[in-house]
Amino acid sequence: MRATKAERPSLDPVTGRSAGARQVDSPNFDPRPAGLQPDLIVVHGISLPPDEYGGPWIDDLFTNRLDPAAHPYFAEIAGRKVSSHYLIRRTGELVQYVSCNDRAWHAGMSVYEGRSNCNDFSIGIELEGTDTTAYEPAQYRVLTDLVLTLCDAYPSLSIERLTGHSDIAPGRKTDPGIAFDWPRLRALLRMRQAYGYPA
Repeated sequence: MRATKAERPSLDPVTGRSAGARQVDSPNFDPRPAGLQPDLIVVHGISLPPDEYGGPWIDDLFTNRLDPAAHPYFAEIAGRKVSSHYLIRRTGELVQYVSCNDRAWHAGMSVYEGRSNCNDFSIGIELEGTDTTAYEPAQYRVLTDLVLTLCDAYPSLSIERLTGHSDIAPGRKTDPGIAFDWPRLRALLRMRQAYGYPA
């Protein structure tokens, strides 16, 4: 039996906020261009410090509280004003930093299908991980749920409108990397659409 929308994780289209996500408000956002709705989902990978998981550091980076003295790598990035709409930790915890109705600062200089400034029309989802370490099954499950919820909330989105950070910023970015299993995600999305929840 096909799942109903009520069975899926919810997103309030007025606020652009997801019920069930831990909310951590980032100051690093601005309005989308007038009349523009998100029509692309960009998958990223992040770990802070590099190759380490857990801890408050991703939250701190996206809220401009990263202590440059806490780790040698942090001195390089502490002043950057960046954010993402979501983070999916390796445990499957979902964190939201920016309303989906606003423009998060996740893509940087980027191009998709000839359109530049992907932040204008995309939703950014960070996965806690590295380019070469397998992502966790819980992350694929939560990502699948989230993508389908976003597609329900924004008619301009579909499960075909997914890309990686490396695809929109080739040569500059490599994430989510070779460890990210795109066929697995696409198979989960098709299965959940066809047969409902859980997979």
